[in-house]
Amino acid sequence: MTEVLAWTDGACSGNPGPGGWGVLMRAMDGAKLLKERELQGGEADTTNNRMELMAAISALEALTRSTAITITTDSAYVKNGVTGWIHGWKRNGWKTAAKKPVKNADLWQRLDAAQANHQVTWKWIKGHAGHAENERADELARAGMAPFKPAKA
Repeated sequence: MTEVLAWTDGACSGNPGPGGWGVLMRAMDGAKLLKERELQGGEADTTNNRMELMAAISALEALTRSTAITITTDSAYVKNGVTGWIHGWKRNGWKTAAKKPVKNADLWQRLDAAQANHQVTWKWIKGHAGHAENERADELARAGMAPFKPAKA
């Protein structure tokens, strides 16, 4: 059975500021690599958390059919949000336990919809710790941010 493995990362120069996201995806048949794909993008004025969310969303939205996917992120915000906090936010009409609007609710809702048709396993790893796939996702995120950074004088 084919499984997709995805490593996601976001980056921001200033927070808020220009940002980018990156995804490394591998379609696997057991230990055999079937296909590898890289995705990246960015925005001129954003936050690191929004870029982390966009990376995960982009990985899921790139899938063309219902798929078993493992998404590995170095963002505790994304991992904890999607596996825990989101359930309460949905119950509370996208409000926090303190009755405040959920930050980035637009992207959390998009992520929730994007994962609905898939079997998603979420994993967290420490960022910038020498994990090759996470480092590549970081490179892609920085490349996605590059067009939005002001030129140095």
